[in-house]
Amino acid sequence: MANHSYAGEVQSDFLEKITRAKPIQALAEFIWNSLDADASRIDVTVEENALGGMAKVIVCDNGTGMEYEKAPEMFKSLGGSWKREGATTKGGRFLHGQDGRGRFKAFALGAVAEWDVIYRKNDALLTFKVRITSANMKEVVISDEENADVKKPLGVTMTISELHKDYHSLTSEAGLQELTEIFALYLSDYKGVSINVGGFWLDPSTLIASRGSVNLSDVVDDGKTYPVRLDIIEWRSTTNRALYLCNAKGFPLTKIERRFHIGAFQFSAYVKSEYISKLQKEGMLEFAEMNPLLVAVADGSHEAIKNYFRNRTAHEARTVVEEWKEERVYPYEGEAQNAVEQVERQVFDIVAVKVAQYLSDFSTTPPKNKALHLRLLRQAIEKSPEELQLILSEILKLPKRKQEELAELLRDVSLSAIISAAKIVADRLKFLTGLEAILFDTDTKKRLKERSQLHRIIAQNCWLFGEEYNLSVDDRSLTEVLRKHWELLGNSAVIDEPVKHVSKERGIVDLVLSRAIRRHRANELTHLVVELKAPKVKIDKNETTQLEEYAISVMKDERFRSLNTTWVFWAISDDYGDYAAYRMKNTNGKIYEAANVSIWVKTWAQVLDENRTRLQFFQERLEYEGDKGGSLKHLQEQYANFLKGMFVEESEENGLSRVD
Repeated sequence: MANHSYAGEVQSDFLEKITRAKPIQALAEFIWNSLDADASRIDVTVEENALGGMAKVIVCDNGTGMEYEKAPEMFKSLGGSWKREGATTKGGRFLHGQDGRGRFKAFALGAVAEWDVIYRKNDALLTFKVRITSANMKEVVISDEENADVKKPLGVTMTISELHKDYHSLTSEAGLQELTEIFALYLSDYKGVSINVGGFWLDPSTLIASRGSVNLSDVVDDGKTYPVRLDIIEWRSTTNRALYLCNAKGFPLTKIERRFHIGAFQFSAYVKSEYISKLQKEGMLEFAEMNPLLVAVADGSHEAIKNYFRNRTAHEARTVVEEWKEERVYPYEGEAQNAVEQVERQVFDIVAVKVAQYLSDFSTTPPKNKALHLRLLRQAIEKSPEELQLILSEILKLPKRKQEELAELLRDVSLSAIISAAKIVADRLKFLTGLEAILFDTDTKKRLKERSQLHRIIAQNCWLFGEEYNLSVDDRSLTEVLRKHWELLGNSAVIDEPVKHVSKERGIVDLVLSRAIRRHRANELTHLVVELKAPKVKIDKNETTQLEEYAISVMKDERFRSLNTTWVFWAISDDYGDYAAYRMKNTNGKIYEAANVSIWVKTWAQVLDENRTRLQFFQERLEYEGDKGGSLKHLQEQYANFLKGMFVEESEENGLSRVD
């Protein structure tokens, strides 16, 4: 069987961009391709190697395949796909894809992708193969067409080999749940379609607890009105509670990551609109986070979901509330007069019923006391309903001994002070985990910029270098360092001559942190000068020389001289080179010391370890377990202005990320 090569017509950088996808998103795209080919059965299998690792991912369908004559054009270029938004398959199903991007998602999983095609032409059964490698995605190799074995079924078998890693997430419980969410509406509409992933049938009907729909505000664009509808599926199992933007037929195109404060409900929500179809057709859906109309739809969906489950919970609580009304202990009189009062009562009913469930003897409490408790609870809820629900649940779960300890502590320390102290520790632990991730993860460390990103977030967290230090100078000249030095010593003289750098016209230092110890004589000062280097930069001869030149400049200028001042210079990065290693041999990082000046090479691993050691006691007492994902999100939220561009899926900054 001869092979024929065809040169692709798409730029390599664009191909690399569209091949980026999370494993589940990539697999979903392959399944959509099979469904768009009228497949009624799709089997996804994972083939293992001799060592038990994953060797291949295989997606086999019984669809109509593709015609040999059209294959070169379909694989050579994007935008040339036979599929068009709003069109239907030969079997009458609605199409998901439109421009042929999905096949290139194979390279998100492995280095080699092969398609074994069997299709019918007139009365003949024919077969051919297509092969593309990640080493040269612009070259498409297509074999000759041959007669196929009549015993073999129609369809396409797609095989991805030379996998980048073991993709256990594809067949994990969480992965199967996410795939079920993605195809839930499709499988509900087309009952004759079956999808098997690693021996597990995607069957949303067995996992769905309930379904509901809400009409949202229409979108008006260029004078045309587009209705928007929200479908909500509540699941019996745990999910990530995602919101999907879908075309008019309910096919998920984009996933929105948002936090929902709605209790324990597990759900997926699907926004359906022709407007989303229009954006996909125009190739603008990937810029959804910059579209104010679509952001408004996402915000409206978020609010509608909260209202939907608030109504659900309130309905479940209605029986208990009716009993309170009969006892005349319910803290509201009459009916709600407006929408605001209605929501307030729903929130109260939800929280109050939860409290009653936690307190086993609440139902037997005398009506007078019960009425007082409910009245006080109403007042607290109206001030901060969401936070109160969390606080109450945590306090009510405390053993009696712990409740007594809390009560005793509150006699001496305010609750706000306790919360503030705990939050400081928790935030610092999150910061350390998040900082470690961006400093050492292969992808992020390449993109982390020294001055505009790393420098800026470290300047706001000088506690990393010790609680006793305060930031004196940030990214300023040695002359400014001198001015601050004099200020700390109480010297008000004017500095009219700049500090001279030994090898430059002007030396700029990253951070200067100062510690002042007040005694009966003049202040004792310690200045810690920190030079931050991007993680990809190893500290070696150039970096140590730079630090030594700063130290020499300080020592040469007599205005810096003070018997009570100590100067400590640090250079920090992920790693150091051979020259630096030789200079600090057997010194635990010190490369120079004389009189009141010392110079050190530090790694971020050392700095992070020292901080974790200091916080370990509090971490154990708080029973805090930080995770990488939550810590990175904390960094993104706290330092959004500085970390823009750090993460691969930039659109997640606004809660939007691509599914395909």
